[in-house]
Amino acid sequence: MSVGDATTRAVLEAARDEGFERAGIVTAARSGHGSFLDWWVDQGFHGDMGYLAREDALRRRKDLRHTLECFASAIIVAQEYGDDAPGPDQRDPSRAAVARYARGRDYHEVLQAKLDRLRSRVEEATGAPVTGRSYVDTGPLLERELAQRAGLGWFGRNTMLIHPRSGSYAFLGVLLTDLVLEPTAPFEEDHCGSCRRCLDACPTGALLGRDENGAPVMDARLCISYLTIELRGPIPVELRPAIGNRVFGCDICQEVCPFNQRFSPATREPLYAPRADLDDLSLVDLADRLLGMSGKQVQRELRGSPLTRPGRKGLLRNLCVALGNLGAASPADASAVRPVLERAARDESPLVREHAEWALGQLHPASPAGA
Repeated sequence: MSVGDATTRAVLEAARDEGFERAGIVTAARSGHGSFLDWWVDQGFHGDMGYLAREDALRRRKDLRHTLECFASAIIVAQEYGDDAPGPDQRDPSRAAVARYARGRDYHEVLQAKLDRLRSRVEEATGAPVTGRSYVDTGPLLERELAQRAGLGWFGRNTMLIHPRSGSYAFLGVLLTDLVLEPTAPFEEDHCGSCRRCLDACPTGALLGRDENGAPVMDARLCISYLTIELRGPIPVELRPAIGNRVFGCDICQEVCPFNQRFSPATREPLYAPRADLDDLSLVDLADRLLGMSGKQVQRELRGSPLTRPGRKGLLRNLCVALGNLGAASPADASAVRPVLERAARDESPLVREHAEWALGQLHPASPAGA
């Protein structure tokens, strides 16, 4: 369906009215990152995320027409989720560190509802039904590439999409349509310059710099977000100390970014405010709470939160690692975490037991067993 410039402007205005701080249009279906994606998967950098390497998924990421046959334009939107939480050097190591994006309502639900309303408004603007599909980090799309092509920011060395006036704390949504809209200008500049704070700050060395074509490279197998969310099995022993007190995700490479430190605004979306029952929790209290629940109870307790993704076993695995790291610091910390780790070492889940036993082995030697 072909429409005029006025409709394109109306679409972008409707996106802003729905609470998206940024919006843009992409009309080219083929990705320019296809060869890089193939290389990245061939290196095994995707780890256990096998869905990224499926032939059909790769094909769809490379060409939007394999997802929507009648594709003509994609509407790309961004909504900011930043807050005033302390940075990595200010955190209390006895508290459970949860990535900013996961402290409130699940962004998938929030953005999907907004995209549904946006599609209705686009239909009102065009006066006809719109064929399309919307995605919020759930489909085989290269969202960040689409956002860069739509003019919403550039790829930083931390692989995040960064905007020079608002940083990188933003969720992305994509609405594929059969509308022939006017494309917005891509974001061509790279403002990272010689800065490498994110590379230097990453405790596991997951960020590998840029390739010969300037694309930022990450080995997801080393990323704390991958290790604490996507990985289903044991966390590699050699990486456990670097996780610190992070029990779900990691913001380090964003927290050290100058554009976030200087310009990142607080979100205007109240649904992203931290949940009272999940905010600033002690590692010991959270582990004790989850150990008393079944897997189904944990899912019910955390309904509407991104923290449901790793499930009970994954969250307790992460908590055991964090408790072991905390307990290694001092005899007092070791004494505080030992009882809950001993309880976890008797858990029905082999994954939880193994990590609890490892954590008990990390406790400060000046704290005797049973102290």
